Amino acid sequence: MTRSLVLASTAAWRGDLLRQLQVPFVQADPKLDESPWKERGLAPRALVVELACAKAKALANAYPDALLLAADQVAVCDSLVLGKPENTQGAVEQLLMLAGRSHELVTGLALYDPRQDTLHTDVVVRTLTMRPLTRLRAERYVRRDSPQACAGSYRFESLGIALFEDIDGDSSGVVGLPLMAVTRLLAAAGIDPLG
Repeated sequence: MTRSLVLASTAAWRGDLLRQLQVPFVQADPKLDESPWKERGLAPRALVVELACAKAKALANAYPDALLLAADQVAVCDSLVLGKPENTQGAVEQLLMLAGRSHELVTGLALYDPRQDTLHTDVVVRTLTMRPLTRLRAERYVRRDSPQACAGSYRFESLGIALFEDIDGDSSGVVGLPLMAVTRLLAAAGIDPLG
């Protein structure tokens, strides 16, 4: 019998990406306060993996027989971790910091099996190069695309793609659910999208 899959996220774009693998799943909010992890000053890769693990495990009581998939993502520029901006002005300032430069987008993934108490993790890093950007254009972009809920203050799956000159790798790693890595995690848990 195939195990049910729960995506520990209410983000529509993550759900849209996971649907590409044509594996049945439901989405659930892990309702996790992320501030204790962010206050610890962890390195970006450790931070996103620990948060992804915590999000997946947060749903274990509600879904004890399911496989729980979670992700977390931060942007990194000059060793500075950029999470979700606090407000519109914060989004504009993040964009201006990234404008005309390359930065990394680091995504941590976790697949937790509460029945077996096993955890599979992965980290995907993408390097993106943003086009030069004036303050006026950054403000216009933020007004039009509302990227305040996104690390780095851009929505790559929407108008935000126009901000970029280049990206290495597949775009699902930028949107927040790297599907090639997700496929590896699912395979480790016995789920084959092509099976």
